[in-house]
Amino acid sequence: MKTRSLKKDKVNIITLGCSKNIVDSEELYSQLKANDFEVDHESDKDDANIVIINTCGFIDNAKEESINTIVRWAEAKQAGEIEKLYVTGCLSQRYMPELQKEIPEVDKYFGTTHLPQLLKTVGADYKHELVGERLITTPSHYAYLKISEGCDRPCSFCAIPIMRGKHVSKSFEQIEAEVKGLVKNGTKELLLIAQDSTFYGLDLYGERKLAELLKRISDINGVDWIRLHYAYPSQFPLEALDVMAERENICKYIDIPLQHVSENMLKIMRRGITRQRTVDLVQTIRERVPGIAIRTTLIAGHPGETQKDFEDLAEFVTQSRFDRLGIFTYSHEEGTHAGTLIDDVPQDVKEERAAAIMEIQQGISAEINKSRVGNEYKVLFDRKEGGYYIGRTEFDSPEVDNEVLVDAKENFVRIGDFATVKIESAEDFDLYGKVIPS
Repeated sequence: MKTRSLKKDKVNIITLGCSKNIVDSEELYSQLKANDFEVDHESDKDDANIVIINTCGFIDNAKEESINTIVRWAEAKQAGEIEKLYVTGCLSQRYMPELQKEIPEVDKYFGTTHLPQLLKTVGADYKHELVGERLITTPSHYAYLKISEGCDRPCSFCAIPIMRGKHVSKSFEQIEAEVKGLVKNGTKELLLIAQDSTFYGLDLYGERKLAELLKRISDINGVDWIRLHYAYPSQFPLEALDVMAERENICKYIDIPLQHVSENMLKIMRRGITRQRTVDLVQTIRERVPGIAIRTTLIAGHPGETQKDFEDLAEFVTQSRFDRLGIFTYSHEEGTHAGTLIDDVPQDVKEERAAAIMEIQQGISAEINKSRVGNEYKVLFDRKEGGYYIGRTEFDSPEVDNEVLVDAKENFVRIGDFATVKIESAEDFDLYGKVIPS
């Protein structure tokens, strides 16, 4: 059992969920460091006396992981292993009264917009002058860049507006300052994220400004790669594609969660788009940005999804040949529009449908990867693991997409550097190659 000492407080921040939460934790990390706190992010050491958990509340699995993590640290507090436990983030925002009742060992719960209050509680001041000075927890050569917060979309299945509120864009100037700060500290790749990146600027400037934002970031010295995530398909700002095509430091990559394609499901999901407009958009993206890799995300088993709807989706995936694809089984979320519907697709059917889609995608990915054998690509190396240096092409985002592996016995690269790699062999989701000397 730990005893209270006169040593300075040390904080361990634990982050659960998506890249947006990573950015929030990094802002918390930066504020605490600026207040002279000793801070770790997801430390393996057992030397912090304060633990702050940044939770996710998006779907059932994420909520369960967050609750289990809170319980684990609540037990550690009861055992005297830590002195203070605070919980923030989406789960806390959404279920604060229930959590306070069920896990009272937590000293205090905070919502997604309560950073100043959280800092005050731990004895720190919120420093407004820290714009552009974010300390990152990812490898130093890449960083997530959140361009807006919240979402105004009415999607039936999504609880994000409940947890994150209405869409609020960051200004051009705020984002540019943040980018310059990141580049100054060695960041080479920026991963643009938001709840809806294509809505960017509408609230501040009266029109969508994603294209101009891409130009402004692209113009900043030291930015080698810019990668666009979470582009909503309805009312997509097509002028952004022209910027992507003309700028060499904007990756030929887009993450555009389509969720479904059957007319029936798009209406039930309240996606604001039709099947034909979805098909046309995918074709337009490929025409305007030749060679682009498209990543999408789908949902299996949403209320009302019939076997015909699923077959329509499977046919679409087969024909569209997305470069990257992920699929979730539907999670019934209270407070959402879909939460008022009958969850009428059995869990085993949801899982069977998701597995069938991934089987189709596995075959597509294998064919695309095999077509890359013999070609040379610019690769950014993220880590060394299991005898390989592991990196990514411009067609792949960290954590979720394919990787390039080169044998560490026969090649040498520095982590965080680019190198040209000739692909020698391919598996379903990975490429193997050798470094071409510069």
